[in-house]
Amino acid sequence: MSRVAAIDCGTNSIRLLIADITGDNFQELTREMEVVRLGQGVDATGAFDPEAIERTLEATKKYAEIIAGKGVEKIRFCATSATRDASNRDLFIDGVREILGIEPEVIPGTEEAALSFIGATKGLVHTESPYLVVDIGGGSTEFVLGTTEVDYAKSVNVGCVRMSERHLNKAPQDPLAMQRAIRDIDEAIAEAA
Repeated sequence: MSRVAAIDCGTNSIRLLIADITGDNFQELTREMEVVRLGQGVDATGAFDPEAIERTLEATKKYAEIIAGKGVEKIRFCATSATRDASNRDLFIDGVREILGIEPEVIPGTEEAALSFIGATKGLVHTESPYLVVDIGGGSTEFVLGTTEVDYAKSVNVGCVRMSERHLNKAPQDPLAMQRAIRDIDEAIAEAA
């Protein structure tokens, strides 16, 4: 048996999963999620906001305490869309490395898509019909098609934080801004199709 921890750090939230792995058997022990909005402002500025980094590193510290208390043997930390896009990502990566003592991975959109597919279909009875997994994140959306493994994956830069900051950042909503958001989303779907 091996006790492992996985941290998924996205544009909007950071998630922790701790599990025991024995062969192909997976036993979940802990699941945590915190909204940190790491990607706040990244679409507009191309860089992390210092407050967003601070919020996310605080959540990482909490997760480090949980991990230490559970006797985890191996940790994997994956960062996605916002970290891929941020010019100052090293500030964040250095902070994670200092807290957890591991090298965080900034995974490409195609790997993010493949991991989403595995997570969404792992417990399903597989048939010859393909599955389409759509993972809507804060900074990106992944479209993944496959049966038992990924046949096609596409990551597009359309997510809830990105669209909110780009188009839907005023109340009441401007109908033209809503139309621009729909146009961006439709273009991303067409690109994936």
